[in-house]
Amino acid sequence: MCAFLCNKNGWRGNSGLSMIEVLIALFLTMIGVMALISMQPQGWLLSGKSDYLGRAAEILHKELETKEALIMNPCNIVTVGTFNKNIFASGSAGGAGAGDATLSIQTTITLITTNTWRLTIRVTWPGNNAGIRESLIVTRQEYFRSPAGCADNSQALNWGVL
Repeated sequence: MCAFLCNKNGWRGNSGLSMIEVLIALFLTMIGVMALISMQPQGWLLSGKSDYLGRAAEILHKELETKEALIMNPCNIVTVGTFNKNIFASGSAGGAGAGDATLSIQTTITLITTNTWRLTIRVTWPGNNAGIRESLIVTRQEYFRSPAGCADNSQALNWGVL
């Protein structure tokens, strides 16, 4: 037993790795590489989904805050209805570039009571018609009056373009 444990070369002596051990190591390495390769398409799919979701969330937040500020201004006329517009994922105003995607924004404004509206924004993208949505109840705020001294409901806005 001591001869086995104390031998610097181990139980094989000086012969090195056998052909069977090399083949087993090669086989295990191939299995590991194949497992990683098989996960690659799912990784690309998930990274694409997260890219769309991140862009849609950013657009949703921007639209929600912009429309909320416009509704809170007592000078603006709030038009009730549903408004649709498309934007490009790249942010380009000139048109879709190579590999660019179009995201659709649907804005719905409904009157709840006098000077109180429900604002709902939905953003969809290719391959996901459900998209993401958020709604907010908005009331008029005197602090948001702009320009100062303007009359209530004196500024008409094109809600379909904003």
